[in-house]
Amino acid sequence: MTEPMSSTQPAIRVGIGGWTFEPWRSNFYPAGWPHSRELEYASRRLSAIEINGTYYSSQKPATFAKWRDETPDDFVFSLKASRFATNRRVLAEAGESIERFVNSGITELAHKLGPIVWQFAPTKRFDPVDFEAFLKLLPNKVSGLSLRHVVDVRHDSFMSADYLALARRHGVATVFTDSDEYPAMADVTGQLVYVRMMRTDAKLPEGCAPSVLDRVAACGQVWRDGHEPSDLPRVEPPPPATAPRDVFMFFISGAKEKAPAAAMALLRRLP
Repeated sequence: MTEPMSSTQPAIRVGIGGWTFEPWRSNFYPAGWPHSRELEYASRRLSAIEINGTYYSSQKPATFAKWRDETPDDFVFSLKASRFATNRRVLAEAGESIERFVNSGITELAHKLGPIVWQFAPTKRFDPVDFEAFLKLLPNKVSGLSLRHVVDVRHDSFMSADYLALARRHGVATVFTDSDEYPAMADVTGQLVYVRMMRTDAKLPEGCAPSVLDRVAACGQVWRDGHEPSDLPRVEPPPPATAPRDVFMFFISGAKEKAPAAAMALLRRLP
């Protein structure tokens, strides 16, 4: 089985959440473009897509294979893991749901499988013992394919040195969310950086001001090169530089109709 992107060739991936959204049919897809070919079109203008549907329901192996075959060879999907694994009182009891998800056919994506995102409810507080029990359940591989895990924690209690140490001990990345709704924590905890940008503005042609996109592009390059931006919200001061790393940046929510424009504008700013 082919491995995912090698960490020896770090890349900045930019994309959106999903590819089916009615407003995009008037401002992103060409007029009359077949709905059945929207993934084909989006994947040739972006470098990654976050799939949200896998959070709500299981997909068939044939569906993952279809997505793989409709996209360019260097394209990558991130997958939102099943809510049945994360939306529970006792995370230590999530083993069966985790196993069911990772064995649902995601390996059909082969080298196009990017990070798996485990999203927690905004009401889920940090319980060090229970959360570590959950992280221990996350497999490193499935059917010979290496897995990279990201946690999307949305309660202020996770903004602590204890949480950062725990995530780093297990090599799990933490989503940095640029949003007014959820805690923003840019501390890097894994071997990749995962950013969800949720502030697009419907009044702006590219969804964000040019200066904002310039700054986001600069942050992406700093992260990729193994450093950490010092002027973002953090729990701890930036550590010394590490090895280069992959960076995933998604325009999600906000003025969703502007997400493709913002993503393409950011890609134009990257080398």
